Amino acid sequence: MKKVALRPHALLPRQYDHQKLLATTVDAWGRALWLICPDAELQPSPYGRPRPQPRRCPYDALLVIDTGGAVREQSLRGLSLRVTHLDALPNGRLVVQGHSVAGERNAQIYGTDGRPRRSFAMGSAVQYLMADRRHHVWSAYSDEGVYSNPISAAGLVRWDSGGNRQWGYMPPKGVQHIDTVYAFNVCDGVAWANYYPTFPLLEVRANGETRLRRTPVVAPRGMAVHGEQITMLGGGREPDRLHHCRMTEDEALVVEEARLALPNGTPLKRYARPVGRGRHLYLRGASPRQWYVLADQAASSATVGPRPTARTQP
Repeated sequence: MKKVALRPHALLPRQYDHQKLLATTVDAWGRALWLICPDAELQPSPYGRPRPQPRRCPYDALLVIDTGGAVREQSLRGLSLRVTHLDALPNGRLVVQGHSVAGERNAQIYGTDGRPRRSFAMGSAVQYLMADRRHHVWSAYSDEGVYSNPISAAGLVRWDSGGNRQWGYMPPKGVQHIDTVYAFNVCDGVAWANYYPTFPLLEVRANGETRLRRTPVVAPRGMAVHGEQITMLGGGREPDRLHHCRMTEDEALVVEEARLALPNGTPLKRYARPVGRGRHLYLRGASPRQWYVLADQAASSATVGPRPTARTQP
């Protein structure tokens, strides 16, 4: 089976302390975002490695933005959440979500001046928080929220960029509801989800139209979508397996499979939760500083070869 190489996408400069990194993502414009709290300390975590936590609340943070290698900073004031998710909104705004120490309002919207504009409740056990360029914000959930929180119960919710709930998923008759969203992709005005327990491919339009397709891939971890083509990453016990599929009206058909590798050809066996943005799938490996990208079908068809890796985290 051939290998497909990731490409380096963005690297957090070394002058920033990644051990104080609260959250990171790649936004709808392809920019890498890192949220850093200078006044944070590492705390033990039941989920693995120690995690940075602000020493006090509210606190200030630094947003580092990489646009094609050009890095700039933006200060955020008065954060009242222990942030776990963030994303950029149109018009230079930002949405963050995390653990609230004061009630159920666990999401905040920030203005271009780096100050909070609104707080609202987004539900619990958020797996994904992703915005698009058309003022839509999507939140997808795991079972811990679906079965315990009325906001999370839909499994997939759409908000406007002001934090107002617009839509929640209701499966058609005879289709099981969302337990946990495993893989997620957001493009302008459309979201794609693959969810437990039956792992259908769910397509949701901003106007509320939905379509379900059968797929042979069980428990994928990421998706890249381009027209009638979809690439699904992972599934079962093979986290590096790529399934290139062609979509029909009611199913996704596998047409080719490959192994995903780092730019130098090293197998990619462990990675953080991917970020799917239309035709692109962004991944992080062992370091939160480094983002890689799997491009669309045409770009990802090249096999691994000797290519420069100067911006790859060692």
